Amino acid sequence: DAMYEDLPSRQGKIFVKDRTVVQCTDDETAAIAPADLQPAIDALVAKRECGRAFVRPSGTEDAVRIYAEAKTEKDANELAFEVAKAAYEIVGGALGKPTPAAADYGM
Repeated sequence: DAMYEDLPSRQGKIFVKDRTVVQCTDDETAAIAPADLQPAIDALVAKRECGRAFVRPSGTEDAVRIYAEAKTEKDANELAFEVAKAAYEIVGGALGKPTPAAADYGM
């Protein structure tokens, strides 16, 4: 009868041309710019059971950090990859597109 359940999660980053393009709410749980980024994330999250994902600009490099969680590890990994791809396209990725096998999407 657990009230809280840890869900599998995945973190990563993608390199972008300009991290300042991404702006988030104060609690960093939603992107407010670019305007089409959060709706894209929301659409991807809606496809996963217990899905949740958010992005935020890195504080130290031209990169966007990605966090995703879902009911299964497979879904968490796939959601993180899908969010990475969407962010790469919408924000303006650099240094190669994300791949599902990459431990760190931009590398």
